[in-house]
Amino acid sequence: MTTQSLFPPADLRQAWPRPSAPRPIVVIGAGSIVRDAHLPVYKRLGFPVVGIFDVNPEASRDRARAYSIARVFGSIDEAVAAKDAIFDVAIPPENIAGVVERLPPGAAVLIQKPMGRDLADARRIMAICRERRLVAAMNFQLRFAPNMLALKDALERGLLGELLDVEVRLNLHTPWNYWAFLKGVPRLEVLLHSIHYLDLIRSMLGEPRGVYCKGVRHPAMPDYPDVRTSIILDYGDTIRCSLTMNHAHTFGARFGMSQLKLEGTAGAAIAKMGVNLNYPEGELDTLEFARTDQDWSTIALRGSWFLEAFEGPMSNLQRFVAGEDRKLVSSVEDAIRTMAVVEACYDSSAHGATPTQSID
Repeated sequence: MTTQSLFPPADLRQAWPRPSAPRPIVVIGAGSIVRDAHLPVYKRLGFPVVGIFDVNPEASRDRARAYSIARVFGSIDEAVAAKDAIFDVAIPPENIAGVVERLPPGAAVLIQKPMGRDLADARRIMAICRERRLVAAMNFQLRFAPNMLALKDALERGLLGELLDVEVRLNLHTPWNYWAFLKGVPRLEVLLHSIHYLDLIRSMLGEPRGVYCKGVRHPAMPDYPDVRTSIILDYGDTIRCSLTMNHAHTFGARFGMSQLKLEGTAGAAIAKMGVNLNYPEGELDTLEFARTDQDWSTIALRGSWFLEAFEGPMSNLQRFVAGEDRKLVSSVEDAIRTMAVVEACYDSSAHGATPTQSID
């Protein structure tokens, strides 16, 4: 039996190629995402991190000690003066534009999502990148998770046929207080969480015609705005695409859920995003496939969203700069389209539902 006769095939892509000669990395930002994801992955891959800067000097020193980073920069000016470096900017969205506009002309930079606080911020960031001729990508790392790379490969091979149904379902408790900077923000769930799935769906289906959305608060989380969201993306009259997000489920793990489901004319797939369950400990990701004439099959994965997905964005940027990759997967020019979908979600939620007609 050949590999191609298997369903699913055993050779679905699960990793992004490494750059042959990684350039030095300067990290700007030393928060939890850098501590928990960026630096562990760069160390494992052997990517040289030559310096780090954060407005909190102690955080910079802690990360430098933990990961043997030679230099802690005393200012943003010192950090951006590093020669021949690729910059990894992982800071709150409201600060991105102010940092990006200080990067050297022609520099390469990976920017932690989202692309600002709203579409207006995203437009400003993109304008700065163009003006300074930056090679700039957004760190939409879910596209690079092993199960999502495998799923994209399966779609490109036509294994599911024509897509008919795309559904993201979350039913879990997210400890928003884990990220101190989120308290009191005007936008939360779509901008900082569902944006991952919106970006992923765009990479699979292209641009939606429009959105329907409603985001709501929860009385047990008074410091946060939209913590539960329902979204429908309009992809015409043959594709149902929905996202149902409940981050306030506090009734145990039995009915917890964090999954993406795809159904097509030839097959179906379900991917679990395990990191969302019991965050930050999380669970392992999974990926299952089925055809109408067979049971579900689980494929072995080489890792999960956390941490393996973080290998891809920096590898792709490094390889693109070196001429080893033809395409910059999450360029700012692409990422701003995800921000446009996010903005449409908030517009839809603010304008409310279509009123029912009076019967009196």
